[in-house]
This record gives sequence, C-alpha cells and structure tokens, in this order.
Amino acid sequence: MNTKKWKRAMLVEYPARLYIVAGLLLLIGFGAGTGSQALAFVAAAVAVMLLPGLFTRQSFVSSEEEDEEREPAEPVVLPDDTIGLEVLEDAALVVTTEHDVVAANSAARELLGTVPAEDVRLAIRHPVALEAVDIAISERSEVVRELDSFAAAGRTYRLRIAPIDEHRLLMNFVDYSQVRATERMRADFVANASHELRTPLATVSGFIETLQGAAADDEAARTRFLGLMNEETSRMTRLIDDLLSLSRVELDKSMRPRTRTDLLALVDEFSETVELEADAGGHEFIVDAEANLPPVLADRDQIFQVLRNLVSNAFKYGGSGSPVTLSLRRAENSVLVSVRDEGEGILPEHIPRLTERFYRVDAGRSRRLGGTGLGLAIVKHIVERHRGKLEIRSEPGVGTVVSFTIPLAGPLSGEAGGALPALPEDLRAI
Repeated sequence: MNTKKWKRAMLVEYPARLYIVAGLLLLIGFGAGTGSQALAFVAAAVAVMLLPGLFTRQSFVSSEEEDEEREPAEPVVLPDDTIGLEVLEDAALVVTTEHDVVAANSAARELLGTVPAEDVRLAIRHPVALEAVDIAISERSEVVRELDSFAAAGRTYRLRIAPIDEHRLLMNFVDYSQVRATERMRADFVANASHELRTPLATVSGFIETLQGAAADDEAARTRFLGLMNEETSRMTRLIDDLLSLSRVELDKSMRPRTRTDLLALVDEFSETVELEADAGGHEFIVDAEANLPPVLADRDQIFQVLRNLVSNAFKYGGSGSPVTLSLRRAENSVLVSVRDEGEGILPEHIPRLTERFYRVDAGRSRRLGGTGLGLAIVKHIVERHRGKLEIRSEPGVGTVVSFTIPLAGPLSGEAGGALPALPEDLRAI
C-alpha cells in the first residue's frame, strides 16, 4: 500500500471501525447489567474509543513534510512490466513522465541498446521521436509518428506512444521498412506500366495523324502504317493480358493449389501448342521427361502459363536455330521442371533482377521481340503460389537454364519444393 492510502486508512477508515467496535462493547456491557463483567465491557469500550486519538492528523505532519523534502524515488521496475512487454514482437518501452525508462523488452534492447533506468532521450536521439514523447507527456494523449532512417540507415519505423496511467507511457516501434518498400514498388510499377502503355499509344496516334494528313492518299504508306499500328495494338494487348495475369496471381498467392495434376499429360498438350512457334524460329523443341512421374498439386492453367512464358523466352533469346529443351525429373518430394536454351547467356549482375516487373537486360531488343517485361515476374509469383522454388542459372556464351519445382500430391508432398540438383558441368550457378 502506498503512503497516501495508508494515511487515509489510519485517519478515516481505521478510527471509524474502532468506534463501531466500541459501540458494540458498550451495548454488551449495558446488557450485562451490573457487576465486574459489565464494567469490563464498558472499560474496553472506553479504551477502544481513545485509540483514534493516537492517530490524529497532527501525528503525520512531520512525515508529510519529510516526504516533500525527500528526493523522488527511482521508478520501480515491476517484473510484470517486462514480462508483459516480452509478449510483444516489436520493440516496446515503458517510460515515465520524467522520461525515465522503467521497462524494455528484448526487441527494444536489441534495437536501441536501452536498459531500464536510462533517460529515454539518451536512448532515442531521433528528433521526431523526442518531439512525439514530449507531446504525449504534455497532452496525455496517443501520438503516432513515422521515423525515417531510424536506428539503421534506410529503415523506417512507426512509433506509437500511448498513456498507460497518470505517470507512465508505452512506446511501441514497428518496422515499416517493408511496407514503404512495397509502396515504392507499387509506385514504380504504376509509372512503368503507364510508360509501357503510353509508348505504343503514342506510336498509333502518330500514324493516325500521318494518315489523316500527308499520307491520306498514299496507298503504300497507308498499308505500311496500318501494319505497324496492328503490331502496336497487339503489343498493348499482350501487356494488358500480362498485367491482368499478374494481378490475378498476386490475389491468389496465399491460396495454395490443391488439385492433383498429371504433368506429363499437361506437357504433351503444351508441346502441341508451341510447334508452330518453334518451327517459325527454326528451333528444335525437345521434351525430356522422366517416365511415370507422380501427380503434383498444381493449378493446371497457371503451370501451362509458366511453361509458355519460359519456353517463349528461350525461343526469343536462345539464338536462331538453337535447340530448346524442356525436362522433367523427380526430385525428392517434388517434380523439377527445367527449360534450357543454348543462347548467348546472361551476365551475372542481371540474374537477381530478372524477376522484377518490367526489368529487361536489353529493353530495345525485348520490345522488338514482343516482350512485356512481366513474363518472369508472373512465373515467380505462380511458382511461389505453388510453394515451389524458382532458380535461374546462366553462363554467358553457353546458355541459360530456368528451373522450378512443384510439390508432389499425396503423402510424400511437403510444404516446400525439393532441392534443385547440381548444375551440369558446362553451366555454372549464379
């Protein structure tokens, strides 16, 4: 019990109870009639009534004056404070209105190096955070601020300060770096998509103006321009289709496919659809599939799209007349699917960024070949939705292998795809 409550008990509550007891003793004494027993009860009642006089307010004056002159006590760190904070995954502190840290969870100690009894202004030197602390203390209200470049360069944290009681506040730090990175990625995506759509639109618009003007009566120019306009509109159609595909895949990413799918049958069907494209580019399309592969858990249409994107890329960048090989192998609890070309290969510095939206090694060449810059991004998201693994390996001058895994259906299937086997000696992993 704190000092104020103890004094109140002694000055108000305790005397009142004594008077009640004294009254009961008097009633018992008077009811006992005369004699020593009655006198004993009356004497006891009188003694009880005299007790409160020993606890008058004057007896506490000196102690109250001493309390006012005494330095404020150090904040008491209750074990429950720290235990409660440890439940929080994010960094959290409990501070007093005097700026003293009275509790810090392990995440806060790791982030700030803060220990109890330290001044929070020494632990947190970010000006926005310090201003938020002062506002929360002075206004006794919740304050939320975003802290850029906090604790580590390039990291963004959201700080929330909320009063716990009259003398304490809770400070909570949530790492928002990934949120901000996602927002920047989204903004870049919108800008890139707008640019990709604007380019063919500008081309078509220019051709229309020319046909309406100087080339209005030029049959040869009209035929040529109409052909180019058809190419540009086809390019816009492919881009819009890929944007819609990417959007659908991202929406379904958290829902893992549960359909048992025969990959061998799917590959047979796919092979028939790419024969014309292979012949047009002078490519030999080879399917090298292990026999009796077990079924996999897959979205048939999406895996078909992955194969189309990868094989189409191999045709485009594999070099005229070079073979393209689609192979399927059992790999532990997954099926490993690989598409290999024998083209010029990709430099190592480009490998990590190939699955970024609109990233191209050679933007001009990609556009000439009809690429949208979204093919591998779609592949990545589809493989991730299937809980598989995607790997791109390339050697300049030798070729490129893009591999992915799909978990098997049945009791042997697992959450993650199987390990990718060793790369052939003529190719090195990047």
